[in-house]
Amino acid sequence: MSPYSDRTQHGGRRRAAGIVSLALAVALGLSACTSSLQLDSNDQTTSAGTNASGSPATDALAKLPVKGRAPKTGYSRDQFGAAWADVDHNGCDTRNDILNRDLTDKTYKAGTHDCVVATGTLQDPYTGSTINFVRGQNTSAAVQIDHVVALSDAWQKGAQQLTADQREQLANDPYNLLAVDGPSNQQKSDGDAATWLPANKSYRCAYVARQIGVKSKYALWVTQAEHDAMANVLASCPSQTVPEDDSATSSNTDDDAGQDSGQSGTQSSTTNNQQSSDNTDNADGDNTVTYKNCDAVRAAGKAPLHKGDPGYSAKLDRDGNGVACE
Repeated sequence: MSPYSDRTQHGGRRRAAGIVSLALAVALGLSACTSSLQLDSNDQTTSAGTNASGSPATDALAKLPVKGRAPKTGYSRDQFGAAWADVDHNGCDTRNDILNRDLTDKTYKAGTHDCVVATGTLQDPYTGSTINFVRGQNTSAAVQIDHVVALSDAWQKGAQQLTADQREQLANDPYNLLAVDGPSNQQKSDGDAATWLPANKSYRCAYVARQIGVKSKYALWVTQAEHDAMANVLASCPSQTVPEDDSATSSNTDDDAGQDSGQSGTQSSTTNNQQSSDNTDNADGDNTVTYKNCDAVRAAGKAPLHKGDPGYSAKLDRDGNGVACE
């Protein structure tokens, strides 16, 4: 055999080995790329969230993703279902469930099976003041129900990836709701911890800890500024824990008992839909057309309906007092 033939064989072996090595490199590269794509894809999907109840708030904060705020494009209150829907099917709407939970010395509207709160006393966590709640067209706005994590804020920090049912649950979850001073709720609008904190400084630790608990539960993220603001608050209370998530309510009432007849009318419902989700839920509406049930009335922002108004019917007025979907 000639020396040239031997070199040719060795060269062929080297080329074959090179081709095999190249093929392996390509395969590994494709595998890594595929894994990366899968991770990126998973990053866009919503996990079930984490129950951070009882854990140190600083630890739970450290586990929240830090990202930029997503565009508000597509946001409306309707993305989170009907305002104050009876999601727990206890026969009482969410607003009155929270008033029942947070107020003391309560009285109830007759015929509503202790659902619709007529009067009560609130020890307001946001201001530290005592508020005497009286249900009525011009008085109900003194006490409003705040989404601790505002729905608009949630929309821009992960809620766009939640299902419609999950968003409705977030909007009506007692863990994310507090009865508070109405003007403070209006001032907060859809702010996060970086732009708004309660005037009552003694409540700030519990406030941000609850926000952390809600964001953990619904797999929402925080911005860097929000994270830093929360960390700054918690630095003064390192032993602060995330509040327990006890979503049970004590209301036991009629299916169509509804929200107060007089809630915040300081802004139009159209403006509120583009701004704070919390303010929208506490707003009045006009009465038009006809409705299948009180959920439809509330979804349209038209509760309550008075006898003689378009859309009023006896089936919506369960206590027969001439006012439906209160």
